[in-house]
Amino acid sequence: MSENLKAKPLNIQFLLDYQKDSVVSREVIKKELGTVTFFAFDQGQGLSEHSAPFDAMVQVIDGEAEITISGVKHTVKAGEIIIMPANEPHALQAENSSYKMILTMIKSD
Repeated sequence: MSENLKAKPLNIQFLLDYQKDSVVSREVIKKELGTVTFFAFDQGQGLSEHSAPFDAMVQVIDGEAEITISGVKHTVKAGEIIIMPANEPHALQAENSSYKMILTMIKSD
């Protein structure tokens, strides 16, 4: 984690900027037991289907995400969360708008 982020209040809207035709990420906490990563998806961008060995929580902080888990599409809006279960295929897409999210993964059962 960047030392300049520690022990002070931060506005999560401004920790990461959108970039045209890109997905931008910034890992803010990386520990053996888990990570917290901020993402900014420009409209039309996404992450293709994949799975992870641990549950992961997505918190959308701006815009609207289309998150598909095991073939079921969910619209997740700013202020909402969704838990992506371990070992289930999931994909993330910025179909209708750009969006920012926080991904929290705890690497423990």
